Amino acid sequence: MCGLRRCSTRWVTARALCRMTLAALIGSALLGRLQAADEAGVEEPLRVGLARTCITPEVPLWLHGYASKSRFRPFEGKLNDLFAKALAIEDARGERAVLITVDLCVLRAQEAKMLFSRVMKKTGLERRQLLVNFSHTHSGPILGASDLDRYPMRDDEREATLAYTERLCDRIAEVALAAVDDLRPARLDWGVGQCDFVRNRRLYDANGRYRGMGPNPDKAVDNTVPVIRVQTPEGTLRAVVFGCACHPVTLGSDSLKLSGDYASFAQESLEARHAGVQAMFVQGCGADANSEPRCGPDQEENARRQGVSLAAEVSRVLQNPLEAVCGPLRVKFIEVALPLQPAPPRDVLAKMTGALAHNGKRMLAAVERGDPLPTHHQHPLAVWQFGRDFTFVGLSGEVVSGYVPSVKKALGPGRLWIAGYSNEVDGYLPDATIVAEGGYEARGLVADIGFYSAEAERVLVRAVRELWEQ
Repeated sequence: MCGLRRCSTRWVTARALCRMTLAALIGSALLGRLQAADEAGVEEPLRVGLARTCITPEVPLWLHGYASKSRFRPFEGKLNDLFAKALAIEDARGERAVLITVDLCVLRAQEAKMLFSRVMKKTGLERRQLLVNFSHTHSGPILGASDLDRYPMRDDEREATLAYTERLCDRIAEVALAAVDDLRPARLDWGVGQCDFVRNRRLYDANGRYRGMGPNPDKAVDNTVPVIRVQTPEGTLRAVVFGCACHPVTLGSDSLKLSGDYASFAQESLEARHAGVQAMFVQGCGADANSEPRCGPDQEENARRQGVSLAAEVSRVLQNPLEAVCGPLRVKFIEVALPLQPAPPRDVLAKMTGALAHNGKRMLAAVERGDPLPTHHQHPLAVWQFGRDFTFVGLSGEVVSGYVPSVKKALGPGRLWIAGYSNEVDGYLPDATIVAEGGYEARGLVADIGFYSAEAERVLVRAVRELWEQ
């Protein structure tokens, strides 16, 4: 019996070894085919999952975007429900990434850390596989504790804001998981349109010096409307991801209604035009651009018209021949240390007014306490590469339009989508030109302190190029 057991054990062990060897050979062969296909430029199929959740507050909260007295109370009424929407992507290798779009203004680093921690725990994904983009509506609720000291809230109103932020992080984690669970074969295609209501908002005097904010039709903006169409393999439309590089500020500071501004009206219009389709808005590099017209007695109707016109342009793009977006998918994420300017002298900090006053006062207080001032700011950067010729770049902060030609020049000709307001937003990110000119978009950081150096543009664009080359 003992001999039989030894023989049987050896036979089972040999059979198991054969199976493991065969599996290894099959896996190696599959990997070899995938690598060979990649090197040959063969397009690989993708799978896509979709999910959405309503994030409209259950109670009125203070709105973010205009720190003016007219807004120093909770919102009154509603023009749009707000949503968090997720699109999960998986390639033939099993690489995954999730894009989450949120109809809110900003998220500072402290709250972003909490959000991504919960999404990673819920989904099992790594930080590099997640990208959140904020529409930057100026009519959505304040998030987290980072900005509360700037508003004269009552204690109960502060607690309501913090409670909403907690629930929001959980809801976003849940919608990300739901999108991953919904993965199924899909066809992705890409096209580009144009938006006609985007205006540069930096004005100059006769000598070319910055003089304030207002519509400037003579200065460049990024008025492109990038579009990704998501279909079933049979051609049924499932989702539309589209972008615009423009502040959603058609609704002015005197509006107390909850709204996603033109971006929400555009999503609603697309979903009404295409029943059962999920429309997702991605904010671009529009920190120095406003919608036009804006504010005034017709602001609600103008926001609606702008949204409908943007949706019409997206629908027009969908009807034209589009270019396929395929795998393999590569997702990269790093934090780039962007240089800040040396601290100005105390007397200069003390005299800062207007848009610069918030940063000047905090820097002066730090200097007087003897605290070291930061020399760099950590900037989250994401680069997603689809196949060989479609790239999505997610920049953080309120990114000005000058970064679009800078990144395009660094990466060369090809299909490229550059988004701002991604992952976290801690103030304006000016390019070197705006740093030299000064003005509102050079006002610096908000939760952190400091003013970006002109060198920040070169450092960030080089980091984008290095990730892309990987």
